[in-house]
Amino acid sequence: MRSEDLVIMGYVSGAFGVRGWVKVHADTEYADSLFDYPVWWLGKDGSFKAYTFEEGAVHPKALAAKLAGVDGRDAAHALRGCEIAVPRAELPETEEGEYYWSDLIGLEVVNQEGVLLGKVKNLLETGANDVLVLADDGKERLLPFVDQVVLNVDLAAGRISVDWGVDF
Repeated sequence: MRSEDLVIMGYVSGAFGVRGWVKVHADTEYADSLFDYPVWWLGKDGSFKAYTFEEGAVHPKALAAKLAGVDGRDAAHALRGCEIAVPRAELPETEEGEYYWSDLIGLEVVNQEGVLLGKVKNLLETGANDVLVLADDGKERLLPFVDQVVLNVDLAAGRISVDWGVDF
């Protein structure tokens, strides 16, 4: 599987217990929705390996998962820092106006005057709305991802058009 065909859904934050379970941080709308995928691809720096998901549990501060072939605390700890990905083909189709965060990262953000405000570095979930984190020459800019600000998302062109001034 090529890394371009995978979508990052979270990462392994450490070992959970002594029986080979891993502690998982999920970057999904519903944390336990990661359990819906029978195969997880774990890796670093674009190099991934498939692991069969066996069992999962939701805990107050994290998810825990048991992956086939990961037996014992040392094996689980060795996966710390690995990204968790699933094949893009297995993701549900998005509705009109909905986007996977991974599709937005790296897009240029341009305002109505044609000024480049930066590229999407990350997104934040605030409860009220999602926020685009833009990077531009070493500085960050935060923009609310709401209809009043985001005018158009053109994935094919790699661009988001916004109603946002350069002085914000």
